[in-house]
Amino acid sequence: METLAGPGATMAAWSVLTARALTTFLMLVLPRVSQAPTFSFPFQQPETCSHNQYFDISALSCVSCRANQKQDARGTSCVCLPGFQMISNNGGPDIICKKCPENMNGITEDGWNCISCPNGLTAEGKCHCPTGHILVERDVNGSLLSQATCVLCDGNENSFTIANALGNTCVRCEPTFINASRSCECSEPNILTGALCFSSSGRFPPRVISAARQGEPGMSFISEWFAKYLQSAAAACWVYTNLTSCQALGNMCVMNMNSYDSALDACWLFQFIFENTAGLSTVHSISFWRQNLPWLFYGDQSGLAPQILSSTPLPTNFSFKGQSQTTELKFVAASYDIRGNFLKWQTLEGGVLQLCPDTEARLNAAYSFGTTYQQNCEISLSKILTDFPTPVFYDIYLEYTDENEQQNIWAVPVLNLNLQHYKMFVNQDSSSSKWLLTRRIFLVDAVSGRENDLGNQPRVIRIATQISLSIHLVPDTKNGNIYPPLITIAYSDIDVKDPYSQSVKISFSVKYEMNQGEAFIQTDIALGVLGGLAVLSSLLKTAGWKRRIGSPMIDLQTVMKFLVYYAGNLANVFFIVTMGTGLYWLIFFKAQKSVSVLLPVPAQEERFVTYVGCAFALKALRFLHKLISQITIDIFFIDWERPKGKVLKAVEGEGGVRSATVPVSIWRTYFVANEWNEIQTVRKINPLFQVLTVVFFLEIVGFKNLALMDSSSSLSRSPSSYIPPYSRILRYAVSTTLWLVIGVIVFFAGFYERFVEDKIRQFVDLCSVSNISVFLLSYKCFGYYIHGRSIHGYADTNMEEMNMNLKREAENLCSQRGLVPNTDGQTFQIAISSQMRQHYDRIHETLTRKNGPARLLSSSASTFEQSIKAYHAMNKFLGSFIDHVHKEMDYIIKDKLLLERILGMEFMEPMEKSIFYNDESYSFSRMLYYGNEATLLIFDLLFFCVVDLACQNFILAAFLTYLQQEIFRFIRNTVGQKNLASKTLVDQRFLI
Repeated sequence: METLAGPGATMAAWSVLTARALTTFLMLVLPRVSQAPTFSFPFQQPETCSHNQYFDISALSCVSCRANQKQDARGTSCVCLPGFQMISNNGGPDIICKKCPENMNGITEDGWNCISCPNGLTAEGKCHCPTGHILVERDVNGSLLSQATCVLCDGNENSFTIANALGNTCVRCEPTFINASRSCECSEPNILTGALCFSSSGRFPPRVISAARQGEPGMSFISEWFAKYLQSAAAACWVYTNLTSCQALGNMCVMNMNSYDSALDACWLFQFIFENTAGLSTVHSISFWRQNLPWLFYGDQSGLAPQILSSTPLPTNFSFKGQSQTTELKFVAASYDIRGNFLKWQTLEGGVLQLCPDTEARLNAAYSFGTTYQQNCEISLSKILTDFPTPVFYDIYLEYTDENEQQNIWAVPVLNLNLQHYKMFVNQDSSSSKWLLTRRIFLVDAVSGRENDLGNQPRVIRIATQISLSIHLVPDTKNGNIYPPLITIAYSDIDVKDPYSQSVKISFSVKYEMNQGEAFIQTDIALGVLGGLAVLSSLLKTAGWKRRIGSPMIDLQTVMKFLVYYAGNLANVFFIVTMGTGLYWLIFFKAQKSVSVLLPVPAQEERFVTYVGCAFALKALRFLHKLISQITIDIFFIDWERPKGKVLKAVEGEGGVRSATVPVSIWRTYFVANEWNEIQTVRKINPLFQVLTVVFFLEIVGFKNLALMDSSSSLSRSPSSYIPPYSRILRYAVSTTLWLVIGVIVFFAGFYERFVEDKIRQFVDLCSVSNISVFLLSYKCFGYYIHGRSIHGYADTNMEEMNMNLKREAENLCSQRGLVPNTDGQTFQIAISSQMRQHYDRIHETLTRKNGPARLLSSSASTFEQSIKAYHAMNKFLGSFIDHVHKEMDYIIKDKLLLERILGMEFMEPMEKSIFYNDESYSFSRMLYYGNEATLLIFDLLFFCVVDLACQNFILAAFLTYLQQEIFRFIRNTVGQKNLASKTLVDQRFLI
């Protein structure tokens, strides 16, 4: 039984223990869980800790030191107070200090022992020794002395020792002291400068050295760095040919902006040494580079800069595509510190010259040949001071491989815009013949701007705020040859007040240039030739206009008309030339293998932008002229319908009735007038579709990437890659090409007319069904005629009869609709005689009236009745004219000659008879938007491009283009509707 009960009892006991443990755990944990945890604590910095506290790097807070302790120099631990020795220190904050006995009140240098100090104590409680002495606390075997001693270093011959900077050992003194005085002291008449000693009888600069730091107006002062080291560096370079000192002297000249003056400053001293060492050999056969000296200048001869920059091409080629693709610019730099020590050779990749931070891929894109590079940013002054405590100097070279596969480097000249030559900023002159090219550059100088003490914060910091790398293509090259690159650099002096609140704007750019003179000449030739043709075309149009208005005299109106026509033709000339120029740069730059052309820089694009602006302004003038012509045309609807019988009509005021003809319904005229009003702004190309399609291809498909100033022809770009700036010429070329291609496809394909409706043909059919003809006069003696006379004799009928008539036409059971029997010609261009026009004008004078019903008119009812009579008179006259009733005002029908169609003018004048020209192309649409699609298309295109050139935004340009389309469409509809109501006597309220 005990055996059987054992496991059960064990399980029961285990269950009880588990339940109790779980209950205890929950009681401990639940109160903590029920409270929301917080993970914040006070923010403290090491600077905020007091002198008796240290900053705990683990707890990130200030902790009090123990008794007899204070904060150490770093602020992250404690040290014993003066007079206390260290008993325990395990590397943590818990150290133990013990007070020294009265007879041994000094502390050893390591802080572990007490010692007697006969020469007094320092502020730290350690033994003090006079200048030139070293402190000795232990004997040779390391045993602690009971009393410290101060030992004088032996500066006599055979020893020449002096205490080191720490004062704990004797070292050999500086060789210049030994050479000058055969001791470690530099006593008079020897000269002590920059911790160097020079003999007064040796070669030494004859006058007092100027330690002035050249800067912007109001920022020139005595630099502590120059005052301390300029004279010694110059003397060591001149007397001892010390390489490091020569480099340091060169650095000080560069820090002074390579400025040359009569004062005895750094550059004067450097030039003095350069001129007085002419007997030394040159380096690498370069006359500007003297042995032992850095290469700072190219010389100050007038006209030297153009020779250096454009006389000798680099012996290397660049190509965008193919097996020999070469697109990497391999710049290397020899770097030096401020004291003249050589640091290393380094490539410029990784942003060596680019102060603005970015990814390595984007920074390195600056050195991809053919990629125009632009980088701008604003950097805090505190960050610059932290990142560049001392300047680093660079001599830039371009590495290349010669024909023998040997690696060579080519010196890259520098154009320092801050350089002053006898108080003149010669490098800011527009003429390159006055430039003085230099070699060495730096990015940030926070040292020469310090006054009085080099440990102080600089009063002024000098920063390279603008760096531009220019690369010029050799003219007529077919292999991608370039001239030596040019680095243009501009420095700014920043007055340091509050570095944490101050910032500075930085820019770095790489641009590619070529001589565009030949391209400008070719463009001017094209403009001249096409401009001459534009004059001839304008003269022909003016002659045609004179014939159409029936006036042979040349007057001011004729001159103005010629200028308007010339403006339109010249706009086309500018458009053709600019588009051709844009396509040339797009195709030849993007598709070339070996580099032979480079894109124009923004300054060279100004002429192109001016041409585009001229094209838009002239096309706008031509568009407005056409718009005004359309809204001032003479138009009349000829109603061929005749009354059907007579009716009895009450006679007002007589109380009787009389027989009267059945009035003809006006609704057909209103209907035709409404249709004409609707098609006034109908276009072959839907404006909204055109704009949206262009934006889709530019922004979504990525055609806009073809306008980037690099050699890539890809339509997509990685977000992580560098995106170069856009070329205005390429943006224009891409947008005009897309706009025209889409417009031409839609225009000639005629999708809407083929598959939806052709409103122009429908209007002509409507006129025939409505028994209404349209008589249009765009000029005094020229216009258009739409023959809408019904072949059935009437149109005011019921639905059944209307359908029957249409069926008969479809089955050719009736005559054709044409004006001439057995023809289909319904549309004509008409040239009317002056007699016909005079008769028309006499009737039209009484036809003009105000809009609105008669009861609301300010004129009398008789005036309205006269207008009605004039309307019927005009309808009767034009109808009889079409029916050849007036033999003195008859007309003939003929076809235009081919040359007449090409020139757009009529050779035969309508002297006695008017002339109707068969017109199968529905050219009456020229009085509508529909017939002026080319003008509208180019005007919209130029408007789009002008906006884009101004704001570099395709979406904004598309929006504004559509907005102006709608504005002009509204104006055309509104004013055209008023003109229609005025000329046809159709009540404007029925034009809906």
